[in-house]
Amino acid sequence: MVLGALAALLAMDSGIEVIGQVRDGRTALAEALARRPDVVLTDIEMPGMSGLEVAAELKRLEAPSRVIILTTFARPGFLRRALDANAAGYLLKDAPSDRLADAIRRVHAGGRVIDPDLAAGAWTDEDPLTDRERQVLRLAAEGQSSADIATALRLSEGTVRNYLSEAISKLGARNRVEAARLARQKGWL
Repeated sequence: MVLGALAALLAMDSGIEVIGQVRDGRTALAEALARRPDVVLTDIEMPGMSGLEVAAELKRLEAPSRVIILTTFARPGFLRRALDANAAGYLLKDAPSDRLADAIRRVHAGGRVIDPDLAAGAWTDEDPLTDRERQVLRLAAEGQSSADIATALRLSEGTVRNYLSEAISKLGARNRVEAARLARQKGWL
């Protein structure tokens, strides 16, 4: 319902043409690569592939589309990860609709649009996790055992335990569950 309403709202703007709507990240990536839109508007959390992963993959593949992340997550960690993934915009879903249309036009023109409140907070809370620690912690948060994580990431169980131990230590957590919860709250996971 939100997807359709947002597309209808944007389609009413004479300067914006909505050329596609999808419900999951993998389809979003495939459609962006096939249709090559000027701007891709995505959420952070989507089935199959997150909006952050879509943005990072479009960057890696040197796709011409510029990405705006529209989300409910007002967490500086997500913003930093979005910027690292080369997102050109990061807005909260509760922003007025005219701000979204303006952001799309500005990103299309080569600019960058970041929610100002998030921008200020993004530089005060550094993410201490490495990419691999984040990967391991994310799988642990899904309930996977060290053996399962090792198999999935093609690592030894000892290496997985080392990554988990480092992440737990860096976050000042008591265990992997608490570390994952803290990292998710900060937007690092």
